[in-house]
Amino acid sequence: MATDMQKLIGTSEEDDEEEMEMDVKEEDDDDEDGRKHAAAVMVGIDGGMPTSSSNNNHQFQQQQQVQEVSTPGGGGARRCRPVEEKERTKLRERHRRAITARILAGLRRHGNYNLRVRADINDVIAALAREAGWVVLPDGTTFPSRSQGSRPAGVNSAVGTSSSSHMAPQQTPPASLRGAAAGYQGSVEYNASRMKGVYMPSSSPYDISTSGRSQTSTMVGDRGEQTESHPLIVGSIDTIDDKQIVDISPKLTERDFLSTPFIPVYVMLPLGVVNMKCELVDPDGLLKQLRVLKSVNVDGVAVDCWWGIVEAHAPQEYNWNGYKRLFQMVHELKLKLQVIMSFHECGGNVGDDVCIPLPHWVAEIGRSNPDIFFTDGEGRRNPECLSWGIDKERVLRGRTAVEVYFDFMRSFRIEFNEFFEEGIISMIQVGLGPCGELRYPSCPVKHGWRYPGIGEFQCYDQYLLRSLKKAAEARGHSFWARGPDNAGSYNSRPHETGFFCDGGDYDGYYGRFFLNWYSKVLVDHGDRVLSLAKLAFEGTYVAAKLSGIHWWYNTASHAAELTAGFYNSCNRDGYAAIMSMLNKHGAALNFSCAELHMLNHHEDFQDALADPEGLVWQVLNAAWDVCILVAKENALPCYDRVGYNKILDDAKPSTDPDGRHISSFTYLRLSPHLMERHNFVEFEQFVKKMHGKELNFHLN
Repeated sequence: MATDMQKLIGTSEEDDEEEMEMDVKEEDDDDEDGRKHAAAVMVGIDGGMPTSSSNNNHQFQQQQQVQEVSTPGGGGARRCRPVEEKERTKLRERHRRAITARILAGLRRHGNYNLRVRADINDVIAALAREAGWVVLPDGTTFPSRSQGSRPAGVNSAVGTSSSSHMAPQQTPPASLRGAAAGYQGSVEYNASRMKGVYMPSSSPYDISTSGRSQTSTMVGDRGEQTESHPLIVGSIDTIDDKQIVDISPKLTERDFLSTPFIPVYVMLPLGVVNMKCELVDPDGLLKQLRVLKSVNVDGVAVDCWWGIVEAHAPQEYNWNGYKRLFQMVHELKLKLQVIMSFHECGGNVGDDVCIPLPHWVAEIGRSNPDIFFTDGEGRRNPECLSWGIDKERVLRGRTAVEVYFDFMRSFRIEFNEFFEEGIISMIQVGLGPCGELRYPSCPVKHGWRYPGIGEFQCYDQYLLRSLKKAAEARGHSFWARGPDNAGSYNSRPHETGFFCDGGDYDGYYGRFFLNWYSKVLVDHGDRVLSLAKLAFEGTYVAAKLSGIHWWYNTASHAAELTAGFYNSCNRDGYAAIMSMLNKHGAALNFSCAELHMLNHHEDFQDALADPEGLVWQVLNAAWDVCILVAKENALPCYDRVGYNKILDDAKPSTDPDGRHISSFTYLRLSPHLMERHNFVEFEQFVKKMHGKELNFHLN
């Protein structure tokens, strides 16, 4: 028992060993008089409830000869025990206290419990009860807090007859148990709010490999229900007494999403699922992962269709081979598809783990004519995507940028016509800028930008400057044909610049003219490309992606939004024009600021005067006011229930009087980390809540 418990909790520190020895010595002194014997409480490690060691003592005493001798004064009986029994009692107490010391050391070190030096099992139970939100009085009386239930009748703080070691079963709180799995990495800091569940082997109906069915794991919830998990889902699974231990989430007060609107959930496939030769990478491994997703009723997957892969070598020479195989695999599993027309480069941005440049023939044109790329005030080019200034310029081997995009989309539509007709492809998202988002590349990491810098205007290629000059002349002020010269640099703060500071030039006559032109170029680009996308994908939902530029949102100028092309200063709605444009083409909005507001209290967000939640609601209301569909995706990795609940609250706002909600959600992205068992269990529950279905077992 001691060995197993040492593995489960971890070895004690030297000070804990000294404490144990002192306690044993103290107990030995108590045993010498033969009048005391404390009931030792042992904690079972194989799922049982705590049990008393008095049963062992009773069996031992039945085998021992006990003498009853009257005291000299006739004051009652006193038991005289043989020396052998005293020694065995000491050994039992040493053994018990050694285990207790290691338990307490593990709780302090890995569970963040603030336990006193000579804590006992009663202190541990009280700490668990308080953590669960129950009230524990000094005398040990325990009852739910007001938020969980009423106080039992007849219980008050003056009760003095109760013992902290005698808690009524009906008053025992559903505390979240803590522990550290045996054999787990010693350097891991365990979360104070994690508890363990038990997995037992069973077969899976989802693994249809030719070698036979694999063994899966079944998790037992706190009410006895079971749910199956796939053998592909890996993680920190540790075995104790032939039972597997895995992390599951703690009991939380959560909103009930049963009978809420059904929202389909898609999972974004890895960026490099198709390589530069347009070949499907690791089809067998991908097939297994897709089966796992199908097993938890994910509605479909999303995938980037990269311009730099399909039309890599020559204009209008398209290679769709890898995507054909992928789409056929998805079709056979009866999943849906969301496809992103990705006209930007991959690599260098947050979350990019592969490099996919623009087509080679486009890069060749760029070497001789770098003005096809966005350019900042110092002349630095950004080859992440094409400048919107060449939308109507025939600089791409006789074609304009818009014609290149349309030819690519039309080829895709013809190549995969059967998937459109059968409804497998449910939505096409059209890339409109860097990262596929409708915005200027104002915050390029490759040029030194770091959060929360305001970024820089990207309008200094010859084509956009020509457009600016034309607009200034039409306004009657040709000297306005320039970008601001006091807007700072990529990592400036608003108050450090003359343009974005309170009362700065952004709100002057020239500033308003420039920002109107700058934001109009963005809207006009989206208008042109979406009009052709609607023509190419007639009968299928088309969407545009908008990013959440939330930093400096609580300033008057909204500087970071202005450099990105969103003219959303304090006296102007910068998203209404974008929503009107989307509504014109019947396009949906995909917004990528779904969960950022959960970081509101992070010090970096406070320093940047950010308001992600305020931005979310402004964009959602602007979209819903013109009755366009809103899809969402997470901008940051999410694996825990807190993050999922934030996404759910945004997706199905309980306070919206019209009951509005998003049309679909895309999870970024499929990865080995998501496939870890404890992460995937949370993801499965998230999918069910998105679907408005009852959970199979209770984790909350």
